[in-house]
Amino acid sequence: MQKYVLSELDSGERVISERLAHVRSVAIGFWIGAGSRDEKADRAGVSHFIEHLLFKGTASYSAQQIAEIFDTLGGELNAATSREHTVVYARVPDDQLQTALDVMGEMVFAPGFAELDAEREVVLEEIAMYEDQPQELVHDLIQEATFGSHPLGRPVIGTAEVISSLGRRAITSYHKAMYFPGNVVVAAAGNVQHETLLRLLNRAQMKALHAPQPKGPRVRRPLVKAPAPGLRFQRKDTEQYHVCLAAPGISRSDRRRFAASLLDGILGGSASSRLFQEIREKRGMAYAVYSFASQYTDTGQIGVYIGTREENLRDCLEITREQIADIAAGNLRPDELERAKENMKGRIMLSMESTSNRMSRLGKSLISDTELLSIDRIIAEIEAVEAEELADLAGVLLTPEKLSAAGIGPSEKRFLAAVERVNPELARAA
Repeated sequence: MQKYVLSELDSGERVISERLAHVRSVAIGFWIGAGSRDEKADRAGVSHFIEHLLFKGTASYSAQQIAEIFDTLGGELNAATSREHTVVYARVPDDQLQTALDVMGEMVFAPGFAELDAEREVVLEEIAMYEDQPQELVHDLIQEATFGSHPLGRPVIGTAEVISSLGRRAITSYHKAMYFPGNVVVAAAGNVQHETLLRLLNRAQMKALHAPQPKGPRVRRPLVKAPAPGLRFQRKDTEQYHVCLAAPGISRSDRRRFAASLLDGILGGSASSRLFQEIREKRGMAYAVYSFASQYTDTGQIGVYIGTREENLRDCLEITREQIADIAAGNLRPDELERAKENMKGRIMLSMESTSNRMSRLGKSLISDTELLSIDRIIAEIEAVEAEELADLAGVLLTPEKLSAAGIGPSEKRFLAAVERVNPELARAA
C-alpha cells in the first residue's frame, strides 16, 4: 500500500514524499509547472532550452562540478520537458540527500545561464537529430495536425529558427516568471523521513532563494475547444511512409481515463493487440505499428502510428479503420478485455518496484492537480470498466471524421490516397 505525506513550505512550494524503509536510496524530483504549452509562439522551445541550461552551472557550482558531484555519489541526475511541465530528477544514496538537494535547488531556482551559445548549439543538434528520424518527427506533425495553432500543437523541443534567436533576457525573463516555489512541486520516494526532507529543503532554499517569491501556482489557460481535424505531410526520400492518425482525447481527470488506457492497449498497445496482430503478425506489412495516448490537464490525444512501405500503405490504414470500427461496434471478445486489464494491472504493480516511478507518480499528480488515487483504487477502477464503455469511447473519440493525419514519405499523392480510406473529407480538403 502506498502511503505518502504532503506539506507546503512557507515559500509556497509543495512537498510530497513516500517512505520506503527497505531501500537505501532516494529518488527526488523538482517538478516545475512550465512546459511548451505555456510558451508564446516567438519563444517556442524556451522551456526545453532552459532545461538544458540548468546543468550549465550556478553561483556555487560549475557545470563540471555538478557532473562530478553526482558521479562521486554514484547517483543519477537528469531532466525532461513535456508540454505541461519540466522535471529535474535524481536518484542518490539516502545518506547523500542533502548534497543532492543543495545542488538541485540551485540548479532550479538560481541557474547562472552560463555557456549559453555553446548549449544553444547542442539543442540545435538535437533538433537536427529529430529531423533525421521520421518515426519521431511524425509525432510532432500529428500533434500540429490535431491541435493546429494552439501551443499544444507545437514541438516541445522548439524550432531551429526560434532557438537561434533566443537571447539571455528572454530566457531569464521566462525563468523568473515560471520557476518560483509556488509553481514547483518536490517529490521524493525512498528511505527518507518527510520531516527530514522538509528540513533539508528549507536549508537548501536559504542558499538558492534571495528575494520574496510569488506564493500560489501559476494558472494555465485551458483549451476551450479542440480545432477541426488537420492534415500535415512532409516530403522526404524515405524507404517507408511514417504515418500517424490521431484525434483529441481525454484529460487526466476524466473518469473515462481508465477505459481510454484499456482501449489503447487493445487497439495497438501490446504484442497481442489488434493492430500488431493484424498488420505485423498476420500480414507482415509493418515492423513498427502501435497506438498511443496522452493526457493533459484539460484534453488529450489518442492515435496510431504505422511505418510501412508504399505498397502496403493503403491496406494498413484500411485495416486500422476496420479495427477501430469493429471496437466501436462492440465486438470485443471477453478474453480480449480481460487480458488488457491484467496487462494494465501488471504493469502498474511492476512499476511500483521502482523508487523513481513512485516519485514520478507523486510529482506528476501534484503538479498537474490530478487526484492521487491509491493503487487499490486504481485496480478497482480498471476492473470496473465494461466492454460497452470501450465501445462508446472508440465511437466518440475515433470516429473517422474526427481523425487528423500526418505523414512523412516520398509522395504526398500516395499519402492522401491512403488517408482517403480513413477520413475522405480530410483528404479531399487537402
